[in-house]
Amino acid sequence: MGTGVRTLTVADLAGGAADTPVLGDGAALCEPVLIVDLDDADASMVEAVAARVPALDRLLVGRCTGAVPAALAPLTAALDLTYVAGPDPADRAVVGTEDVDAALAEFVRAMGRYPQSALVAGQVLRITEALPVPEAIDVESLAYSTLQGGAEFGGWLDERRRLGRPLPPPPVADPVLIHRDGDTLHLTLNRPERRNAYGTALRDALVEALRLPLLDDTVAWVVLDGAGPSFCAGGDLDEFGHTPDTATAHLIRTRGGAGRLIAALADRTEVRVHGHCVGAGIEVPAFAHRIVAAPDTLFRLPEVTMGLIPGAGGTVSVPRRIGRWRALHLFVTGVALEAPRALAWGLIDEIAVRGE
Repeated sequence: MGTGVRTLTVADLAGGAADTPVLGDGAALCEPVLIVDLDDADASMVEAVAARVPALDRLLVGRCTGAVPAALAPLTAALDLTYVAGPDPADRAVVGTEDVDAALAEFVRAMGRYPQSALVAGQVLRITEALPVPEAIDVESLAYSTLQGGAEFGGWLDERRRLGRPLPPPPVADPVLIHRDGDTLHLTLNRPERRNAYGTALRDALVEALRLPLLDDTVAWVVLDGAGPSFCAGGDLDEFGHTPDTATAHLIRTRGGAGRLIAALADRTEVRVHGHCVGAGIEVPAFAHRIVAAPDTLFRLPEVTMGLIPGAGGTVSVPRRIGRWRALHLFVTGVALEAPRALAWGLIDEIAVRGE
């Protein structure tokens, strides 16, 4: 298949072929990802193999060139992700693609560039799947802080500094606009010149605004949108690497971030997105009860390609909408997701022209 990684059968997994140590000499990662061929799999082994998978230390990605038989569902649920030929099936553990081997090759290439962050992303998704939201956000943030000290993020940051990125412009007077109309509170991200980048000023202003409906139960509905060409282009990259230390950064992300607040207000919150929704631009909205997207909206979660994982709650909010398997696909590859597929997957709830 030309991926350069081992392909195992279900029988191989049953025989312990994936049980070898993931760390080699000098703590180098050994085979952080393996492919599992599901074509002609022995259904009698599925239950036993599925029970073994959660204890394995590497990512296991399934491959199927036809429809996945119903008997394999326990195994695809246990694997980290499965690619199948054809359209997306109803099973959230599976991603449909025109070319299975090309999709696998791209996933493996991405893993090769950032193996630590990709592996940690998979571990966090497994761990947080069954945790309550606040605890799951804590796990995500602790993993994020760990990766901030890693070589992959350090290399990305060094390259960005080498390119001499400009300093961020002075903050605007009102990073978040607040308007109440009856029992509805309208919040608008208001840094259009930065595509509403989720920097310190905007984040803090949004957090303060979200505390209003938590304290005032006469607010029946919260509507969050963004000014300018994009709802939110994600974290302000010019602020990356400027936190005083990773422990403080963890506390800011969890106790000073918007994700926990949106989750607490989820039942009475709608987010209206458009343009580019990158990183935090979909991580935070995904906690809400309802997301309405403009037809041209594009979603991306590129943090793994920076040596990190989503850090605004995305390892918690996104998989609870689309499943941890499709979330891992988005995280590792960094591929853009268009609005129609996002709707089909459940990442958003409606597509509508802005203003309707």
